[in-house]
Amino acid sequence: MDLFDFGQGGSMPALGLGTWKADPGVVGDAVREAIRIGYRHFDCAPIYGNQAEIGQALAAAINDGEVQRRDLWITSKLWNSDHARADTLPALERTLSDLRLEYLDLFLIHWPVALKAGVSFPRSGADYLSEAQAPLNQTWAGMEQLVTRGLCRNIGVSNFGRSRIEKLLDMATIRPVVNQIECHPYLAQNDLLDWCRQQDIVLTAYSPLGSADRADMLKKPDEPKLMEDTTVIQVAEKHGLSAAQVLIAWALTRGTSVIPKSSDPRRLRQNFAAKEAGLSAADLASIDRLDRGYRYVDGAFWTGDGSPHTLENLWT
Repeated sequence: MDLFDFGQGGSMPALGLGTWKADPGVVGDAVREAIRIGYRHFDCAPIYGNQAEIGQALAAAINDGEVQRRDLWITSKLWNSDHARADTLPALERTLSDLRLEYLDLFLIHWPVALKAGVSFPRSGADYLSEAQAPLNQTWAGMEQLVTRGLCRNIGVSNFGRSRIEKLLDMATIRPVVNQIECHPYLAQNDLLDWCRQQDIVLTAYSPLGSADRADMLKKPDEPKLMEDTTVIQVAEKHGLSAAQVLIAWALTRGTSVIPKSSDPRRLRQNFAAKEAGLSAADLASIDRLDRGYRYVDGAFWTGDGSPHTLENLWT
């Protein structure tokens, strides 16, 4: 499997298993099965509500000799209510406790959105913190101390646009190694991908299959269905692949990391096998033409009345 080498920070497998929307009572078995199949990269977050069960599965797999900790790459994220410098350490300690780990391989700022302590999701503008109240340089300083303490090996960001990363690079002592963003043929993110390559920042693609299983409240009634796209289906039929395999192979071929989610053993195996799928230059070109700048996770839930965020500035 392709790896992204971060030097002393270790090597991240390009293909991982996402755990957003993986239901409690199911996600643990999915993680155990994924480890048996060969997955070594697992993407987690406290806001997903399933880290404790994932931690049980990781501990069981290690204790049963199915995998060694040093062979795993575990990512988690700092939630919006923990952006104060003093809150980053307790937040990571809770995650490590849930995941039953002594360290993370990668810890990301989940969103460039700061909320008051204890607020999981905002109910009004009063629940937000402004940039002045929660400056990025202080959040990042908190993240850097976690590396210094040996509690995580690498740090990065998620849902950050270029201008925010540029500000971060100007202030950082430890550079971000990853930006995790929504990315798929309908949202190719070509400009951001090219720029991040220049900065030696790896892009990890979430919702690579179009996130059709996300909550109805996050969907639009007329949104396009990526897995049913005619071009994707034609390429899949040409090579005897599933639509998901085509989308995963496209992401890997572009040089991004990709974290499709599934709890079904058959699909887990299919998705893992996508790394061996051979798409031609013509196949890739036809998929590239699908880009329409369409976000399934558009961030509108951060733009309610009184919020300091708008759809225009959220992704800058």
